[in-house]
Amino acid sequence: MTTHTGADPGLFGPASVTWQVHGDPMMWIAGVRALYLQALHPRAVRGVMINSTFMDDAWGRLMRTAGFVGTTTYGTTEAAEQAGARVRRIHRLLGVDDPELLLWVHCAEIDSYLSVARRSGLRMTDGQADRYVGEHRVSARLVGLDPAEAPCGTGELADYFTRMRPALEAAEDARTVYAFLRRPPVHPALVPAREIVWRRVAALAYGSLPPWAHDLYGGPAPAPKAVDRQLRATGNILRGIPSRLRWQLPPGHILKAVARLGPGSRPAPYKLNRMAAILDGPGRAQRSDGGDSTRWRTPG
Repeated sequence: MTTHTGADPGLFGPASVTWQVHGDPMMWIAGVRALYLQALHPRAVRGVMINSTFMDDAWGRLMRTAGFVGTTTYGTTEAAEQAGARVRRIHRLLGVDDPELLLWVHCAEIDSYLSVARRSGLRMTDGQADRYVGEHRVSARLVGLDPAEAPCGTGELADYFTRMRPALEAAEDARTVYAFLRRPPVHPALVPAREIVWRRVAALAYGSLPPWAHDLYGGPAPAPKAVDRQLRATGNILRGIPSRLRWQLPPGHILKAVARLGPGSRPAPYKLNRMAAILDGPGRAQRSDGGDSTRWRTPG
């Protein structure tokens, strides 16, 4: 499989962990998990409730978030920078550009993407998980954060949540989001689909939250092994759908990236194993730029 020499790989590129992870269909469940988690920050969720159309257009919110992630992951450098500029402008206009709140939203998303991917069977080494978190200092910059303030590995990400826990609670706004995500309003013709499909998605996303989040929401945390089995079963089903069909869904970020960069750029889980052999073995590769991009070098 070849790639097109000289084509713009974007901010991450096919050699990044992010490129492989974000092509996984379980990212949709991870996105819902992130909403449950983000709602536990009282000031962050209050800003969402006051300044956004989330309650009126939850599906649109999810699609816009997916579009931003897709553009910044698989789009050209110019497209990714333009997407970041739009998000920063919206944050300023709505008055939700407080770095503390932006960092909370960022960390909740990155933790959700990484946790769901790994627990659902996407094989990643600890080193790759660290690199995934570090790569998203790029995402932090795009939404208006100082990249140096964002976690650069899983240890720093875990420490961040430990520090934040005293400030978190399932206040009225969080419970409104919880109830909404369980039964979002839909057209009457879509009610059966909501009951059959969406409630399972929302329940699995909620079940995958960390135990302390369940404590805050006031319910018992499900057994982690049971949730892992459900996540793996769901991942196996979704990954069984041919990628050429999954990637047809608009706006087709991955297909555009493959057309731009060549067939060798196709994201695929097995590439994580190949990368692990190269990057986590002897002479482990290191970043050449302090962790803010996906360029690599080998020590020595």
